[in-house]
Amino acid sequence: MMKRLVLLLICIAISPKTAAQVDESQTGAWFMYFYNTTFNDSKWGIQGDLQYRDWAGVGDMEQLLLRSGLTFRPEKANVLFTLGYANITTGVPGEINDTSGENRIYGEALIPQKLGGCYYLTHRFRYEQRFVASQDFRTRYRYMLLFNVPFNKTSLEKDAVYLALYNELFINGQTDIGNGRTTELFDRNRTYLGLGYVLSSKVRVQLGWMNQKTVNWGKGQLQFSLHHSF
Repeated sequence: MMKRLVLLLICIAISPKTAAQVDESQTGAWFMYFYNTTFNDSKWGIQGDLQYRDWAGVGDMEQLLLRSGLTFRPEKANVLFTLGYANITTGVPGEINDTSGENRIYGEALIPQKLGGCYYLTHRFRYEQRFVASQDFRTRYRYMLLFNVPFNKTSLEKDAVYLALYNELFINGQTDIGNGRTTELFDRNRTYLGLGYVLSSKVRVQLGWMNQKTVNWGKGQLQFSLHHSF
């Protein structure tokens, strides 16, 4: 009996850590900075974002994301193309400090529209090539529909207060991720509702709430974002 107990304790001690569970009742927080610029009023420019995401608000890192890309706007076409690179560090929820890394190449098409004089609609199509640690090469398709509506102005000009809405769908390009592991074609969906304020022609701020659903869990996130054109 004693030998069996010792063997059981040894097996528990050397067994792989079980995956930490996401606390779906705990509201997280995302802190985001978005930037873009054009090179001397040419067709070329850059855009990107820096994001810190936290499982619990502060102190339990979900992700650190650094992303930037080269943009191109064709003449006489209302579309912005981006080719870029992202580096992502992902943490585990709870007290475990383990992290995993990902490098990502992405291509994007951004198509803005203005409807009825004051309704701003944007379509974003993004294709990602993902190099995730301990997984096979993966791809992912994303589509976002973004809607901004100013309350006190007819455009997103200085001192405008606006409603911001979006929904983004993520679809995996593969289900086999290596070593006998699989994932679903559906990756996740994000739905967002927020309020924004235009500080100047170059700077906007937003505060909102986003619900993210994956195959395994769903979770609410507060989002604080700064949008900067320079």
